[in-house]
Amino acid sequence: MTRPTPATPLDLPCGARLPNRLMKAAMTEGLADAHGRSTARLETLYRRWSQGGAGLLVTGNVMVDRRYLERPGNLVVDNNDALESLRGLAAAGTSGGNHLWMQISHPGRQCSRIVNNHPVAPSAVQLRILGNFARPRALQAAEIPPIVESYAQVAEQARLAGFTGVQIHGAHGYLASQFLSPLTNQRTDDWGGSLQNRARFLLDIVAATRQRVGDDFPVAVKLNSADFQKGGFDLDDSATVAGWLEQAGIDLLEISGGTYERPRLLGLGADEQPEQRSSTRAREAYFLDYAQTIRKATSLPLAVTGGIRDYEFMREAIGDKLTDVIGLARPLCVEPDLPLAFFSGDRTEARRDEQHLRLGRGILRPTSPVGAVRALNAQGAAAWYYRQIIRLADGLDADPELGFARALRQHFFDEYRLGLRRRRVLDA
Repeated sequence: MTRPTPATPLDLPCGARLPNRLMKAAMTEGLADAHGRSTARLETLYRRWSQGGAGLLVTGNVMVDRRYLERPGNLVVDNNDALESLRGLAAAGTSGGNHLWMQISHPGRQCSRIVNNHPVAPSAVQLRILGNFARPRALQAAEIPPIVESYAQVAEQARLAGFTGVQIHGAHGYLASQFLSPLTNQRTDDWGGSLQNRARFLLDIVAATRQRVGDDFPVAVKLNSADFQKGGFDLDDSATVAGWLEQAGIDLLEISGGTYERPRLLGLGADEQPEQRSSTRAREAYFLDYAQTIRKATSLPLAVTGGIRDYEFMREAIGDKLTDVIGLARPLCVEPDLPLAFFSGDRTEARRDEQHLRLGRGILRPTSPVGAVRALNAQGAAAWYYRQIIRLADGLDADPELGFARALRQHFFDEYRLGLRRRRVLDA
């Protein structure tokens, strides 16, 4: 049997086919208008990525409730008003013959004060990072099924708009991930306690979504391999939930990890990471070793995102069936045509911009013992890539020489400006 490569198509359980195995992984864009609708800038951005060669693009967080946002510029689909603008985004994002999947999410307690001072969560466990998040209110049992249904309603709107699939966000400490973790889900009713009860929220979302979109439409899930917090959702839990998700009929499982408190998705906070193979390239693939444990529990197609920069290593990982899809996120903010460059042989490795992504040296480094410094470094690195996304959305090339401090300053200014606009619209 021929070994698959990143250029090999992938057939999904629902019957859909990805034209190749490189995925533009979800990254929050922050480019919606004040009402949460899609914009010309989002269309420009996704047209650029669509023409860049990846077989699958996954959008950043699309919110199911405009009251609770991951950040002020999120897309929101909680009524039919968004459908027309979504059609333009779907057309732009599939113009290269690729798939475009909508990532559907609710932030739960990870809803910043600039958006809402009264977030909701499975339990009233506050997220304490630089004072940015208010103490959440624990959801009443009767409030949970309507939230489950809201995910399915958004998925139905995505299909009507022309998206070719959806991804349910069950990772990174957002609401579905909060239900899964015993640290943030301290409920004693049918939605908490045992892993089966804690997974009920996510599994009910998948079932409701499948009922709305049909059997021939890709439904994926992004799942933490672990929260990397003592007593939290761990690798054994993840493997068990992966098996349940296969039974529920999903088409692709993306393996990730971490929360805002332990941002392993950014390459930080992996004290619990198991020993990896010795090569430098293997150490870059944050979640690949975790995927091997999950692979034993399910035959689902797997995607792994995080730290993979070397194309030869991508070929090795897919050829050895360590994963079926390789996700690229930050590299595509600077080089949106990177997949095409890989396939043509013009490039063998993504750019490395680490020199621009830290506050300073010594105590100010990303691994500083001071939690606030680590958080600021992580936010500043994210802001640097946010600014590159904005440049692409404005029809410009990326600016690899952009400084850390300037990116962070511009990001905070824009977030507060957008946050005030969204609050005014919501209060109107």
